[in-house]
Amino acid sequence: MAAAAVTFDSLRQQIRQGKLAPVYLLHGEEGYYVDELVKDFENVLPEADKEFNQYILYATQVQPGQVMDICSRYPMMAERQVVILKEAQAVRADQINRLYKYVQNPSPTTVLVIVFRGDKAKGKELLAAAKSKAVVFESKKPTEWQLPALINGYVKQKGLTADAKSVEMLRDFIGADLSHMFNEIDKLASLLPAGAMITPDIVEKNIGISKDFNSFELVDALSGKDAAKVMRIANYFASNPKANPLVMTTSALFNFFSDLLVAYYAKDKTDQGLMAALGLKSAYPLRRVRAGMRSYNAFQVIEAIWALRQFDVRSKGNGSRQNEHALFRELMFHLLTAPGDLGIK
Repeated sequence: MAAAAVTFDSLRQQIRQGKLAPVYLLHGEEGYYVDELVKDFENVLPEADKEFNQYILYATQVQPGQVMDICSRYPMMAERQVVILKEAQAVRADQINRLYKYVQNPSPTTVLVIVFRGDKAKGKELLAAAKSKAVVFESKKPTEWQLPALINGYVKQKGLTADAKSVEMLRDFIGADLSHMFNEIDKLASLLPAGAMITPDIVEKNIGISKDFNSFELVDALSGKDAAKVMRIANYFASNPKANPLVMTTSALFNFFSDLLVAYYAKDKTDQGLMAALGLKSAYPLRRVRAGMRSYNAFQVIEAIWALRQFDVRSKGNGSRQNEHALFRELMFHLLTAPGDLGIK
């Protein structure tokens, strides 16, 4: 069977419909999708068949030869057996690679699932065999621009809706950790009635993100060069450092100024053109881009990106001994007053 480049949704559907292949290889940096698929594989067999025909193995505790021996057995009074090998990422490449012999010629009555959670698959011969004989699923970390659609999609699955600001707050505060993100949405779904809308007030009350002092509001303030608001937020961050990690805030600022730079050099500056250039699914974020383009020229945007990179280096102790929040306040002043001097050294 040729390797299949599958999506999470299509693979989940195949599993739940019982359309199973002899071997699956699950890998990639984003653990959420891998975890969800493993749960599906753990429920392939009826409860009555699991005791004798389902094996949950850990690569750190078994040898490849033992895995292959189990996979080669016939199921007991059942149509198939399921063997799930977890923690493959935790063993040496040469060790896990030995499974290639089985993958090349798998048993038709066994479903073997090899799981590399949070990491790329390894083992040259194993990978080659998987590409030609197995179904391979890579769980990639979502990009910043993909997160709003993922958040809205999951919120909809839970029978809720969310306004644009709430989605941005969740994205900026939690980032691309989907397990954390979806757990927080699950928490909101357990508290809210069906059909309710997630609002900034609800996010603030139940997740602990301030609706007035967060990365979303900071970007808004910078886009309009509201200096007083920018410095209030910076001071709030300094007084609540654990609730407001600057690494997340810096990422949001970098994304904003990067979007401005893309917008400046986009050939089509209509809403539709900018949405296409920026990979946006809705026009809502364009209001900040438009405001930013009124406040910063292209040279100032380039200087802002340079300043953000300098802050990242200095906040890690390279070239400065100042507290990161003192450096952050300096950064805010720089972003508000950037002259667009590209001769900075």
